Amino acid sequence: MIPTEVENRVAKYFFHRYLPEEVMMKIVDRLLTTCVWDEEEDLDFDELVRWAIEIIDDQLEDKRFR
Repeated sequence: MIPTEVENRVAKYFFHRYLPEEVMMKIVDRLLTTCVWDEEEDLDFDELVRWAIEIIDDQLEDKRFR
């Protein structure tokens, strides 16, 4: 099994390197408005991840990465 820390680092690399800027901005706009007003311990991380994944899926549709 791959350690969670390794998965997180790979995901972060992909997110910053390959995700189109406009998709990143949509995610930041959606998540930042929620995260700014709540304390970190009050945030529902699962919900935030779901929102980000929905945006990525909607924006990228059937696009492929090389």
